[in-house]
Amino acid sequence: MDDVAGSNQPARAEAGPDVAIRTVAVGKSYGTGETRIDALADVGVDFGKGRFTAIMGPSGSGKSTLLHCLAGLDRPTSGQVLFGDLDLTRLPEKALTHLRRDRVGFVFQAFNLIPTLTALENITLPLDLANRKPDQAWLDTVIATIGLGDRLTHKPSELSGGQQQRVACARALVSRPDVVFADEPTGNLDSSSSADVLGFLHRSVRDFGQTVVMVTHDPSAAAYADRVLFLADGRLRSELLDPTAESVLDAMKQLEVG
Repeated sequence: MDDVAGSNQPARAEAGPDVAIRTVAVGKSYGTGETRIDALADVGVDFGKGRFTAIMGPSGSGKSTLLHCLAGLDRPTSGQVLFGDLDLTRLPEKALTHLRRDRVGFVFQAFNLIPTLTALENITLPLDLANRKPDQAWLDTVIATIGLGDRLTHKPSELSGGQQQRVACARALVSRPDVVFADEPTGNLDSSSSADVLGFLHRSVRDFGQTVVMVTHDPSAAAYADRVLFLADGRLRSELLDPTAESVLDAMKQLEVG
């Protein structure tokens, strides 16, 4: 696999010009002795800029742990996570907080919208917290892309689940982050709403050059990505380029058999 680095790859000072994130021999363990659990083991992989990557695997495979390490939400026990020109494993907590605020966007399964704010206020919240004014042209583009221009004054309780998740996606993109991380973004949605959200993420990569890394258990969702990585028992097992729902399902079946 061209994009997957072996554990003997030398550590680098930065990910490289065409790479948004690189992991080098990343491991993550919990507990000690007989109670130790290795959630990740020797994971080395590149995530290209302007690419949509899905991460899949059985329950307990380590996919969410990997996402959290990539996003600076958790620190690996060993190895390196190189985020552009930064080594996240060496950053102090305050610097990690700034990185998550300024250079990362998040989309979670539970939407995580503020119920007392309107859709527009939820979208611009990251900029408001950073005391930054939105780029109006970019904000207008994002709002037009999610197709909720007539719902901006509505609060989350007045929006459908799919509309709420599209607001969450717009919030993740409004600050033009280096990477958008999506953790089971369609887990609470019906098939039609899921297609709307995934289509938006796909367009953000294709039309805006956004980098998206998504954890999902759904082969149909993974088919929107440019590439799918498969984990099992905390290790990277295989990858699939230009996936379809059928090819993803076949790969998952082989993973479970193996």
